Amino acid sequence: MAAAVPAARWARAAAAALLLGCCGAVLAGGIQDQAEQFFKSGHTNNWAVLVCTSRFWFNYRHVANTLSVYRSVKRLGIPDSHIVLMLADDMACNPRNPKPATVFSHKNMELNVYGDDVEVDYRSYEVTVENFLRVLTGRIPPSTPRSKRLLSDDRSNILIYMTGHGGNGFLKFQDSEEITNVELADAFEQMWQKRRYNELLFIIDTCQGASMYERFYSPNIIALASSQVGEDSLSHQPDLGIGVHLMDRYTFYMLEFLEEVHPASQTNMNDLFQVCPKSLCVSTPGHRTDLFQRDPQNVLITDFFGSVRKVEIMTETVSLDRNLTGFESDPVCCLKRQLEISDKEREGKPQLHQRMGRKLKAAKGCIGNRTTKVC
Repeated sequence: MAAAVPAARWARAAAAALLLGCCGAVLAGGIQDQAEQFFKSGHTNNWAVLVCTSRFWFNYRHVANTLSVYRSVKRLGIPDSHIVLMLADDMACNPRNPKPATVFSHKNMELNVYGDDVEVDYRSYEVTVENFLRVLTGRIPPSTPRSKRLLSDDRSNILIYMTGHGGNGFLKFQDSEEITNVELADAFEQMWQKRRYNELLFIIDTCQGASMYERFYSPNIIALASSQVGEDSLSHQPDLGIGVHLMDRYTFYMLEFLEEVHPASQTNMNDLFQVCPKSLCVSTPGHRTDLFQRDPQNVLITDFFGSVRKVEIMTETVSLDRNLTGFESDPVCCLKRQLEISDKEREGKPQLHQRMGRKLKAAKGCIGNRTTKVC
């Protein structure tokens, strides 16, 4: 009888352990599912490279196209520090501009897209094929300022928008040189090999724009164009006061669509594919998704046009115990402790105290800038 009691206890303990193991597996699976849902886009930061390749006053609309996209991505949360803006001409200061320091995208001069806080990174003759490719691939001189660099990584979603005059397989830069679809495809492959993007959205508004993404072969790319091979991409909204067309049709209707998007919007990429049917654009817009791993229906517009930070709101109060062992792994805490110790020996070792103070200051700066500096 006495031997039967321990056996019964052992059986109950084994059953409890089995039940806990099953519950733990289910709980772990549920947490994993939640984590996958939480990070389903796979990216942690957003970048935009916006390029106008045209000079001269009669190409006013191409500058307005680019500035309009610039305005939209800033409104949806991408900061200037994560935008590389390239404008081949300065329409705001052109002598022909009847209203200096302005660029309008709507007739009757309703919307000034130049604004008060435009940060142009590459302007005028800096906008070249070489500089554009160097920005994408990161092959730039060490002296290049941070504002002219694409500091993306393998968790970056990148929007690349280009507008200008083009043809079958090329896009002109300032009527003096051109970039081909092969060069562009190879640049994207370099970016992938160097882990410079997680997913990439390429949009081009030019004549025969679909020819520019025909040669793409790198993974995780969605491409859109304003026209098919053999078609022209047409302008829109002529303005008698300015004397030129203000925008191109495809970009105009795309921006009308983006004006309805907000940071919490659930609008997906399939909706973007439908923004400018042939009845509105006259040309036939195209898109390519075969290189992309996710279903476009599950890709939010804000995955590329916005900068939405994924956070989890907690209702419980979390108290931090400063005596925890893990707290000692904090570099700032460790340096503070060492600095306190060195205070006692300050008179005898002033150089040690100064050195520890400098380390503490550097550690604070490093902790406060984890997104841009690796410690």
